[in-house]
Amino acid sequence: MTEIKPFRIHVPQADLDDLHDRLARTRWPHEIAGIIGWERGIPLGYLRKLATYWAEGYDWRAHEARLNEIPQFTTDIDGQRVHFLHVRSPEPDARPLVLTHGWPSSSVEFLRVINPLTDPRSHGGDPAHAFHVVVPTLPGYGFSTPMRETGWGNLFRVATAWAELMTRLGYERYAVHGTDAGSGLALLLGMVDAARVIGIHVSGTSAAFPFGPPIELDGLEGTDRERAERFNQLQQDGLGYLHIQATRPQTIGYGLHDSPVAQLAWIAEKFRDWTDPTHDLPEDAVDLDQMLTTISIFWFTGAGASAAHAVYEGMQAYRAIVGQQQSRDQESGDQDWPAGPPTGYAVFAGDTAIRGLVDPAGRLRHWSEFERGGHFPAMEVPDLLTADIRAFFADLG
Repeated sequence: MTEIKPFRIHVPQADLDDLHDRLARTRWPHEIAGIIGWERGIPLGYLRKLATYWAEGYDWRAHEARLNEIPQFTTDIDGQRVHFLHVRSPEPDARPLVLTHGWPSSSVEFLRVINPLTDPRSHGGDPAHAFHVVVPTLPGYGFSTPMRETGWGNLFRVATAWAELMTRLGYERYAVHGTDAGSGLALLLGMVDAARVIGIHVSGTSAAFPFGPPIELDGLEGTDRERAERFNQLQQDGLGYLHIQATRPQTIGYGLHDSPVAQLAWIAEKFRDWTDPTHDLPEDAVDLDQMLTTISIFWFTGAGASAAHAVYEGMQAYRAIVGQQQSRDQESGDQDWPAGPPTGYAVFAGDTAIRGLVDPAGRLRHWSEFERGGHFPAMEVPDLLTADIRAFFADLG
């Protein structure tokens, strides 16, 4: 079955009423004297304000209507429903571009870059750099739910599904961008569909490759040293969310599925920790309503639990791949990268990627570093991300 069906979002009013009722009846913990700041997690006072705005100030129906202005579709691939946005450029020679999000996100992450990428003529860009944009939602996230079976956290399987999706859309050759887990998927897509992938552009790679020993600081200076220190701190006290989801997704899933405030806290904390470090609060870095739209979609679709399971499966596959690669390297002494499509990295202010470690042989086609932005560049600095995607693919056939 290869049918592609138009899709419109419509959350039943009963579900919206239920959300507001649950928010109003939240059982808040007692505040312990002496706890200030974010060192133990999202502060109680801030979360209560955020929950109040979600219930009383944020207008889901308005954002639902805006989302429905974007062409959306679903198709079943290997038994799993896949939801995606598909916006064709007015430029006849535009190239297809697939954008993939990570955790904790959805296709909503890319809303602010879709129009500049599809219609650069109307946004001060060169029409020769136009793209037909395809934004799939990872299985188990958003409207690519419910997750039908285990195995969809394996990014190899998802990459194969994305290749099939692009075939169904009639695209023979296409460009790829991914962030967070989507960056890992983008790199895998260059392996499973190398003959068709024009190039691979990634960002937000620290969460895609989170494990391994701390970075040795000796010999690092300036921005590289700052990134290394931030990466080491992340390993020390910033991966609790990942270890929980990578080991006990079922257990954390009950709270995420039953309590909107638990889901709100679980995601909002990451928007504070991972965005541009010069900002104090999530809404200083990203549009608050766009963040709450992301969280609302998690809540209405029940994706908190299924996305946790996807993280669990993804980390199982990641560990297996790393273990196999290390064994091959020890046996052969050969650590060369396999040949593949041209690859480029965009590294923003809140990221931790260091070129000397990511690309020791100097084989990357493109490497950009920015003084603004963080882990969600499409939301934080869409101008920078759009320009870097255009620049990377400009010279690729």
